[in-house]
Formats: sequence, structure tokens, C-alpha cells
Amino acid sequence: MRDQGRSGCPINATIEVIGDRWTLLVLRDVMFGNRRHFRELLAGSEEGIASNILSDRLKRLVAAGLLSREDARPGQKAEYRLTEPAIQLVPIMAQLGAWGLRHRPTTKRLRVRAELLEEGGPQLWAEFMEELRESHLGVPRPDPDAPTATERLARAYADAVAEG
Repeated sequence: MRDQGRSGCPINATIEVIGDRWTLLVLRDVMFGNRRHFRELLAGSEEGIASNILSDRLKRLVAAGLLSREDARPGQKAEYRLTEPAIQLVPIMAQLGAWGLRHRPTTKRLRVRAELLEEGGPQLWAEFMEELRESHLGVPRPDPDAPTATERLARAYADAVAEG
């Protein structure tokens, strides 16, 4: 990754890091799918990402400071974790999903989480970000006994899959 962008524009600076479709989809899968290993990301890709593209995007995300990579010992898989800057993308990801709900064709199974995030708004996003901080950064949630946003998202997805 270059340190200097094409311009000093904050939108450009953001687009240079997350502006291609694969980068956002890899972040989506780590963020919402809790996929942390290369093989999980490759096998779980709804869009069919190629292994060389995935490898490149993971390297770019680590270099940009959006993912950290736990180096694996021989026989172990490297683990990717979200960093705080990546966790702060949750509201943007929720807004991208909301835009897609309104303006693009989607399937029931794959739109249900976006619907829940849109309905839950900033409060749900904040709760989800707290969970991500706990699972990726080791920062305990303020209310560990409260139901998690992840459980609600998973339940909504399971219900949508069961309905067909």
C-alpha cells in the first residue's frame, strides 16, 4: 500500500483502501461471518473469490491496518482479526447493505441481516461493534449478560434459510 494517496481527499483516501468489491466482501465475511482463516474465507465466499485474489486482498488489508494476522506455527492456520479501524466500518457496511436493499435485487436469505441492521440502526451497530471488539481485540463487552447482536443476526438468517 502506498502511504500517499492520489489526493488529500478523505473520500479518495478511503476508496484507495476499501474501494474494490473484493476488499469489502472479505471484510464482510470476517465481520459478519466470523471467518478468520484463509480456507474459511475461500470456501464461504458467496461470490466465488479466487484464491489468488483472496490472498492479495488479505495482504492488502493487513498492510492497510484493517486486519491483523496471527502468524501460524507449522501445521496451524494463520488467523485474521479485525482491527479497530475495520470495526469502525460497521456503520458503513450497514449503510451499504441498506442501500442495496432499496436499489438492487437481492435474495431473502442474503438480505435478512441487512434488514435487521437497518431496522436496529446505530444502537444495534454499536452493540455489534462491542462484540467485534471483544472477539477480535479482547476488549470485554460492557454488559456481557445481554443478548448479542450476533445471536440476533444468526437467528434471523437461520429463520430466513428455514423459510426457503
